[in-house]
Amino acid sequence: MTEQAESLNTQAINLAQNGDFKEAIACFKRAIVVEKANHLLWFNLGVTYRDAGELYSARECLLKAYDINATDKDVIETLALVNLSMQDYQEAFEFCVMGLDLYPVDAHLWNTLGVIFFNQSDYLNAADAFERAITINPYYYDALYNLRDTYDELGNTAGKAECKRRMSAIKKPQE
Repeated sequence: MTEQAESLNTQAINLAQNGDFKEAIACFKRAIVVEKANHLLWFNLGVTYRDAGELYSARECLLKAYDINATDKDVIETLALVNLSMQDYQEAFEFCVMGLDLYPVDAHLWNTLGVIFFNQSDYLNAADAFERAITINPYYYDALYNLRDTYDELGNTAGKAECKRRMSAIKKPQE
């Protein structure tokens, strides 16, 4: 990143952290004029649009970041999550699968895949994905939480109880 683009990126991140999304977006756009092929600038702009609730613009920017760097795990995962938020389950699924092809032991991608299946009432595949996530990271609270709910849908009382027991041993992450 050139000095000007880097300083604009830093300024935009600070603005976004303070909730000033309009100014942050303007800063990212100025940085992109300087460095059009910088996937991190497109990614940060996409995340800022997402945080501002502008999911279509977020997806557009994230797709540009993906076009520039199709192996960036954060870009792939964020594209899956934005598509999930837009209830575009097929696109979300495809990005999860692409991500898992590159990063097969990424617990977050497995958890996201489970959420996609759960939202489509495919509880068996959801359980499998959540189980893979907690096999990779046994302390992944969100995956345990999701698996507990999935087991509840499946009527698996023993599995649900085990998830509750494991969750109680883990401090819930602060948001």
